[in-house]
Amino acid sequence: MLYELLYPLHTEYSFLNLFQYITFRTVYALVTALVISWIIGPAFIRWLRQQQGKGQPIRDDGPQTHLLKQGTPTMGGLLILFTITLSTLLWAKPGSPLIWMALLVLLGYGLIGWLDDDLKLRKRHPDGLAGRWKLLLQLLFAAVPAWGLMQLGTPVVDIPFFKIAWDLGWWYVPFVIFVLMGASNAVNLTDGLDGLAVGPTFMVATALAVISYLTGHVHFAEYLLIPYQPGAGELSVFCGAMVGACLGFLWFNSYPAQVFMGDVGALALGGALGFVACAVHQPFLLAIAGGLFVLEAVSVMVQVASFKLTGKRVFRMAPIHHHYELKGWPEPRVIVRFWIISLLLALLALSTLKIR
Repeated sequence: MLYELLYPLHTEYSFLNLFQYITFRTVYALVTALVISWIIGPAFIRWLRQQQGKGQPIRDDGPQTHLLKQGTPTMGGLLILFTITLSTLLWAKPGSPLIWMALLVLLGYGLIGWLDDDLKLRKRHPDGLAGRWKLLLQLLFAAVPAWGLMQLGTPVVDIPFFKIAWDLGWWYVPFVIFVLMGASNAVNLTDGLDGLAVGPTFMVATALAVISYLTGHVHFAEYLLIPYQPGAGELSVFCGAMVGACLGFLWFNSYPAQVFMGDVGALALGGALGFVACAVHQPFLLAIAGGLFVLEAVSVMVQVASFKLTGKRVFRMAPIHHHYELKGWPEPRVIVRFWIISLLLALLALSTLKIR
């Protein structure tokens, strides 16, 4: 919006020439989302508390320390979605189809999470939307952008380290659907402690912002031997808005949390990360940068499979962050150590761009 309004005036006001630069708009998308979060966050949290009364229902089969969080409002992810959407619309080029597809995934998966959170609040029970309906809706909101990406360019994914562009043909569509659904649910599983999910999310989004910029620049893509995707640079603006929104939300969600993200935020952020990674042909780099999310999801699958096959549990509780809580780690220690792991993985993912 601002690009179309202000950039045409750069012939009269030379400083407006800055709006042609993706890096400039990415930084200010981040700042805009962050400042908006700080400004409206306190009033929004008060409104959630008034609307929800007793707040998010807490599972009684989880760590007993979590029962002290009873009464904390949930659905804070609505603040994240609002700030990302507004900041993106302000700073990104509105003619970019990738931006509109990214917003579709963000808001579509946010809608699924909202339905889930709303049912939990209405029933006063931790179980919300039935799993089959949640997966069906996730499939729907993943299929549309997957088909859209198929129409935009070559259906390839990059293989890190080997610099191989793997052409999936029509298998590309189900592959993208799998990535979006997997990323969405992995972030949702990670969202079990104060700030645990939103911290790694902004780290992964930062890495994807860099990758999006490089992928959308023909000379950088050629130099790094990664697939070039026209228009992918605009996704850096979207990622910048995501980073700012996450940092702004973390201001209120850090331990002890004033508000929980809820599924409305976790499902949306995971789906958005999955979409950006597929749009820039780097879903395998997402698995590296978001390795913490992968670990959390795998820990649940291992726990369930082990219990069904042998009747024994591998972890004291899954996802794995609860395992360390039950081992005696204080919640802030689990959070910060997992953040450190996420930062290292994000840096590792970026380093692979130079490895040939």
